[in-house]
Amino acid sequence: MRRAIISPAILAGAALDELKAWLAIATSGDDATLTALLRTSLELCEAFTGQMPLEALCEEVLPACGGWQSLETRPVAAITAAEAIAADGTRSALATGDYLIDLGADGTGRVRIAGASGATRVAVRFTAGLASEWTQLPDGLRQGVLRLAAHQYRERDGDTAQPVPPAAVAALWRPWRRMRLA
Repeated sequence: MRRAIISPAILAGAALDELKAWLAIATSGDDATLTALLRTSLELCEAFTGQMPLEALCEEVLPACGGWQSLETRPVAAITAAEAIAADGTRSALATGDYLIDLGADGTGRVRIAGASGATRVAVRFTAGLASEWTQLPDGLRQGVLRLAAHQYRERDGDTAQPVPPAAVAALWRPWRRMRLA
């Protein structure tokens, strides 16, 4: 994927507290590890469902061509900026009239570059995610992320390879799965 997360979802509050309660952990000694496991679980949730669970500010780099191009990340809530990237890597902001945006009802974000002369690529910044914060995430997705993070925490010293996600987590996420034809 050509995406970079500029500003990730915040997991230090409600998400971390809920995972610690699930694991019956009362101290803060493992907070960094648990937060990393939550972030990994969210990434696996996105890979499984085809949708970014928690809202984040992202950037995707696309070729500088005149046709409509779809962003890979879904669901896109807003496309906020575009920058032309020259062959030497220098960036310059595109004026709002130099590109068109289209947000589909299915969460698809598309851009069409009209004025990026001299650019070989374009960086598109956007906000994407199903929920803006942890407590707004649908229960099935949230419980799946918690169970996967807890499973990984409990099995961190195990030697046997296990399927990821476990069947119980996959069952929670399956209703949210979106498939795309390439």
